[in-house]
Amino acid sequence: MRNALATWCRRLPILLALVAVAGCVSLPQRVEGAFVERTLRLDGVDRRYQVFVPSSAAGGRHPPVVVFLHGSGERGDDGHKPTLVGVGPYVRAHRDDFPAIVVFPQAPAGTEWSGNLPLVEATLDAALREFRGDPRRVSVTGLSMGGYGVWDVALRTPGRFAALAPVCGGVLQPRAERDTLFVAAVAGEADPYTAIARRLHGVPTWIFHGAKDDVVPPGDDRKLVAAFRAADARDARYTEFADANHNSWDPAYAQTPEFWDWLFAQSR
Repeated sequence: MRNALATWCRRLPILLALVAVAGCVSLPQRVEGAFVERTLRLDGVDRRYQVFVPSSAAGGRHPPVVVFLHGSGERGDDGHKPTLVGVGPYVRAHRDDFPAIVVFPQAPAGTEWSGNLPLVEATLDAALREFRGDPRRVSVTGLSMGGYGVWDVALRTPGRFAALAPVCGGVLQPRAERDTLFVAAVAGEADPYTAIARRLHGVPTWIFHGAKDDVVPPGDDRKLVAAFRAADARDARYTEFADANHNSWDPAYAQTPEFWDWLFAQSR
């Protein structure tokens, strides 16, 4: 008994030191209601991207997931610019009650989304794993270049998305090279509008455009929604803002509250 007591007394300073150290170390806390930066290595190159992580009160245990595809002005390798236009500002203004994980991949300078589909897939997969998103409630939206990208991403990964929401995008090059196809996934199709609608008619889709858009005119989106309806689409919606030019993303994301209700109601 005396030996055991002596041994315990010798160990007591060590135990007290461990308790003191433990009291100084804070365990990592779950990120909630905030943007976080992440990096993944793809084809030997580090790619930075951001993810918005909702609070557990707003998103629950397995929140829905939104992939946001930025426009041409947000390309680069900083990982931050994609959060500054479109969905990002709306989420910041509603960070306490926004219920979804939002993934913000970034296309490198000088590239289009059609050439970055592995990057989109990799960032989405990483965010789903780390933040426990619901794989049945993954949607994709994007503006301008990202609006074109929505079609490519959805066509290349059939069955993955619960909803699509392209904003001020299209199918063909909007400027002088009007006959150039921008949605690479339907290259070779005589009628790309019908081809897109035929392949995606079962995915709920809401298209937005500005009637006065002189950067990407709304003609392509008008043809697309007509093709979806002709294909007896499950849920094809089109909103054209009468007074909007190219920036139809602010009225779409920030001034159409029913859009978010619709988006989060979708599930595969």
